[in-house]
Amino acid sequence: MKAVKKALAALCCLMLLLPALSALADDSFNMNRDGFSTSYTYGYDYWGDVQESPDAYRVSAVFDFKKLGLEDNPKEKKPVKAQSMFVRNDDLYIVDRDNNRILQVKCGEESYTLTRVIDTVNGCELSTFKTPYDVYVDADDNIYVADYGNFRVVMMDKDLNWIKEFVKPTDSTFDQSKDFLPKKIVVDVAGRLYVLATNIYNGIVKYEADGTFTGYIGANKVSVNMADYIWKKYFQTQAQRDASAAFVPTEYANVYIDKDCFIYATTTNFSQYDLKSNVARPIRRLNGLGNDILIRNDRYPPIGDLWWLESDNTGAYGPSKMVDITVLDNEIYVALDTTRGRLFGYDNQGVMLWAFGTKGNIDGAFMNAISIEHRGLDLFVLDESGGRVTVFTPTEYGMLIYNAIEKYQEGKYDESAAIWQEVLKHNSNYPLAFRGIGRAVLRQDKFEEAMEYFKMAHDRENYGRAFKLYRKEWIEKNILWVFLVVLALVAVLLTLGRIKKMKWEVMAHEYSKVRKNIG
Repeated sequence: MKAVKKALAALCCLMLLLPALSALADDSFNMNRDGFSTSYTYGYDYWGDVQESPDAYRVSAVFDFKKLGLEDNPKEKKPVKAQSMFVRNDDLYIVDRDNNRILQVKCGEESYTLTRVIDTVNGCELSTFKTPYDVYVDADDNIYVADYGNFRVVMMDKDLNWIKEFVKPTDSTFDQSKDFLPKKIVVDVAGRLYVLATNIYNGIVKYEADGTFTGYIGANKVSVNMADYIWKKYFQTQAQRDASAAFVPTEYANVYIDKDCFIYATTTNFSQYDLKSNVARPIRRLNGLGNDILIRNDRYPPIGDLWWLESDNTGAYGPSKMVDITVLDNEIYVALDTTRGRLFGYDNQGVMLWAFGTKGNIDGAFMNAISIEHRGLDLFVLDESGGRVTVFTPTEYGMLIYNAIEKYQEGKYDESAAIWQEVLKHNSNYPLAFRGIGRAVLRQDKFEEAMEYFKMAHDRENYGRAFKLYRKEWIEKNILWVFLVVLALVAVLLTLGRIKKMKWEVMAHEYSKVRKNIG
């Protein structure tokens, strides 16, 4: 009897725990072998439905300013307000905006050590930073700092000796009534500086290596709500028009320059309607003329989550807002969504590889994700609160995806197809694997086989391309038989026509004889 009571009690406890377990499952978290929590990985199928998949990344390390030994820093007068990151070789640079400093961290295989606090510039009258927003380090280890509060971008060498400053342009195209407030910076291989500045709507501010201002690139187009436009134009007085907001292009949120010196830019200021109608482009790739050349060859454009709530209890509602972006050497770019703390990986064709992440205060989640960087294939995500950095390392599944893509880029199509087959063993519902195999075998002139894989991937465009090539190949292989069949048909038709003609001639002759006999 006691055993029965214990069993009933255990069952009751289990029933009480079921809601909590369900909530935990809905929160989409699991523990990996290192004890870190990681959010589940997912993608979208042809119909836009969410498809869970194996984790492409796992958390390998988490550290913050305190773990770097800054809790007893006598200069630390304000709470840490991390703003951005930059990686050059094995050095990670973190901008601590409110404490006016940049932290240089050495990245080891499994360790992250603070090596230098950069808070002064040698040989400069204005030797300290004021509210720095961003940092960039070029191939010669020269350091650029977007010194927001001092209205400049300062350049110094690796020993922190002042080299030059980039300040407000005196050009007439720059509104002289506005301060120069640089927030994000990148530098190309020729030393040209590109700056995102607050309240500058003409695009990205461009300077030559000698500090000369040479204009703007990549200005966003003006986004106008038609109802607001009609109301403003026809129903408001001039005073009301002057007081209301002007229709101006939106600012970019962040920029990144890839190994080929193309600038990736993100924007977070757009309407949900424009996003759903594919008018808004939250991720862009700009060439030297400022034109967007980002390839969007997938069924769905690279906008992050395809579906979202208009509102919910957590505040994590609305579309994905890409606050930052980083581009790997294999041309895969990863965008950071600050709305729900998610990372979205895309290949150079705009096809989503994976997505993962969530909001929270445990390892693998973020309170306010603000910056993303990479070192090799590892991803670094910076949380604004406390300067918390999460390091993600590819799993075996993630490495297979990268290897398959890289082998294809190298022209090793057989190896690429074999690796995609391994990917399918881990995730049999991965459309990109079918597409990848199809593209690989297509390059091997196996058109009929490629058609089958494109069909499984629901890739109509590539299926049509493979079908045209298959049809051409079939005709070329069977042209002789086609010619003989056509010739035979023509001969048969001609013979039948001749027979029919002879038959009518005989019938006409017989008819004429009958009439003659009657007459």
